[in-house]
Amino acid sequence: MSLRSSPLTIRSKMILTQLKRNPFFHAAFRYKVVIAVAVFFLFAWMQLGTLRSKGDNEFVPSGPDYQKAEPAVAEAIKQKKGKAKEYPDFDYKYDLKRPAAAAAAANVPSVDLNEIENMVPPKREHIAVEADEEEQEVVDESAAKLLFPPSDKDQRPSRDLGSKRPPSKKAVELRKPYVRRKNTLNGVSMKRGDIPFEVVGGRDLYKTEQLDAAYDEFAADEAKVVPGLGEYGEPVKLSTSEEALAKKVMEKEAFNLVASDKISLRRNVPDTRDPQCKKVQYDKELPTVSVVIIFTNEAWTPLLRTIWSVLDKTPDEYLHEIILVDDFSDKKHLGGKLERYIQRKFPSKVRLKRLHERNGLIKARLVGAELATGDVLMFLDSHCECGDDWVQPLLQRIKEEPKAFVVPIIDVIDDKTMEYYHGNGVYFQIGGFTWSGHFNWIDIPEHENRRRGGSNSIEPTRTPTMAGGLFAVDREYFWEIGSYDDEMEVWGGENLEMSFRIWQCGGVLETIPCSRVGHIFRSFHPYSFPGNKDTHGINTARTVEVWMDDYKRLFYMNRPDLLSADIGKTEKRKALKERLQCKPFKWYLDNVFPQKFILDDPDHVFAYGRVRNPDTSTCFDTLQNDEKDSYNLGIYPCHNFVAASQFFSFSKKYELRREDNCAEVSQFGGLPGGVERVQMVACHGNGAGQEWIHTKQGRFINKETNKCLDARAGNTEELVAAPCKAVKSQIWYFDNYVS
Repeated sequence: MSLRSSPLTIRSKMILTQLKRNPFFHAAFRYKVVIAVAVFFLFAWMQLGTLRSKGDNEFVPSGPDYQKAEPAVAEAIKQKKGKAKEYPDFDYKYDLKRPAAAAAAANVPSVDLNEIENMVPPKREHIAVEADEEEQEVVDESAAKLLFPPSDKDQRPSRDLGSKRPPSKKAVELRKPYVRRKNTLNGVSMKRGDIPFEVVGGRDLYKTEQLDAAYDEFAADEAKVVPGLGEYGEPVKLSTSEEALAKKVMEKEAFNLVASDKISLRRNVPDTRDPQCKKVQYDKELPTVSVVIIFTNEAWTPLLRTIWSVLDKTPDEYLHEIILVDDFSDKKHLGGKLERYIQRKFPSKVRLKRLHERNGLIKARLVGAELATGDVLMFLDSHCECGDDWVQPLLQRIKEEPKAFVVPIIDVIDDKTMEYYHGNGVYFQIGGFTWSGHFNWIDIPEHENRRRGGSNSIEPTRTPTMAGGLFAVDREYFWEIGSYDDEMEVWGGENLEMSFRIWQCGGVLETIPCSRVGHIFRSFHPYSFPGNKDTHGINTARTVEVWMDDYKRLFYMNRPDLLSADIGKTEKRKALKERLQCKPFKWYLDNVFPQKFILDDPDHVFAYGRVRNPDTSTCFDTLQNDEKDSYNLGIYPCHNFVAASQFFSFSKKYELRREDNCAEVSQFGGLPGGVERVQMVACHGNGAGQEWIHTKQGRFINKETNKCLDARAGNTEELVAAPCKAVKSQIWYFDNYVS
């Protein structure tokens, strides 16, 4: 009996026959072994991924369980899955404030960055655990409880928590934190908080790469520099358009910033020293120096030029550090840009300290001095340029005399052309003061030239006062003798206070001829004073109250407005004066500044006070002219008090004078009728046209011209020298005559 195939079998054979004719099936059938192996490895790889996920103890619910989870937990799980890293802005210091600000906005407690920094995760140990199915269920149940809070009735402890048993050694080992990397600077280990500076130069600490000009933020500043311009102190000449711009800038910056920006930050300056200085040999072992530079809203190029000048002109073995103290500047270029410049361009000897409120020059310098660790403190202004071998003479003198405050000769850098002025290197002046409380420059007296070996000597030269911007001193002696008066405000008067204290308390103040530093002398301060106070006057009043004894009367004659001013308490400075057993101000005048003219001293004058015409009640008067210049002697109705503008003296040298100016018959500009003008000019002490005779009848007769002082009829402002006559307009008397 023949067997007939079923319809299903026949249908299957037909489909198989058709598939065999298909090229794809034919190829798959031929490589069936290869495909099987590939499928096997794919399955094995998927299983391995699943095992790894379980090995990390990650529990991530999905499906309905995930939907039932608390919203906060679900959000946490989403964040756990992956969070993009946030990179800080280019100016990093502002990013530190963002976490706290964001937390506050979301009503979330802010996080202490210091706590985060000190948090270190414990070491993870991989422990192989064999668990059966029941144990695995327990683990899963515990994990679920962490994610899904239990009901209220379950949220109570069943026993007292807190075991009295000490932790096992193994547990202690598991909790041992990672060893943190030590905080070091130049290989020196430092504790947290030991570096009080915001920025430290990094040129010698970090490997720096040359930036492409398109990404270099300093490239635009460097592009302004004209090679060779201003080299060796030559004046800068600007175009007409640049001149107009410079004029506007000078009204704000007090010097020609346009010219400064075109000069190299590392320009050469002329060697202005006396030729003898080049032959001097200094000790190889000298004290190290910490250079302290205070600035507030200083322009970019003068500040950087000052720093580069110190770095380039100071031998590395003597330069301990440069401390920059920013007195709360608010100009943009002194923010992050300055910090990045310091980090990229300067070595680690350059450090920046920022003050978080306006302190003023005096207190800011005290901050810098407290941070300094060199043997010698050197204070510089933020717009200086150092000369060749500028620091060695200062350090040598301090090594020889530790109680010496030493100042360099200060060369003038023109505020309009940036020209570095220089003469023959021999002539220079020293510091004096006026009874109105201001510093001034005076010639070296003959007695000092004799002491130091002649006018051409390069030996240290004693000076009664210093300008105050630039000086060096042994760091320990600076604090021993009283540093600065820390109750003075902002700026002014501190240089005279320090000068008087140095001399009266056993120190020495000297100018060192072989040290030269250029300085831009500005015509006004380009920054404001907090509260618009007369800090110079108030600080000077503190000075005279502590150090000038009875001679303070001459100061208050010039500044009667300060008699009732609030100058703060002076008990601490007076206690310092007593503790250091300081000498009186008369000793200072007799031994340090004997040439200083004392307006009412019997040893200096025959008469003093107002010079009054009894007929008209008019008095000699300066008419508010600047004492630094020559001016015509005038007359004005007499005040009923002693005003500085009407205070004159008749000296023992027969001079009709004020503090530094004497009356002299002018040799030019004669008037009709043999009348000549009388001018107040600098006293020279040689008699001649400045010598007068004062008669009992009240006449002042010029010895050289034999003419009398006369108030011309109809002229209420000007005195003249006229032929002597018996007229009331030639009669003048002092308020006080010394017997």
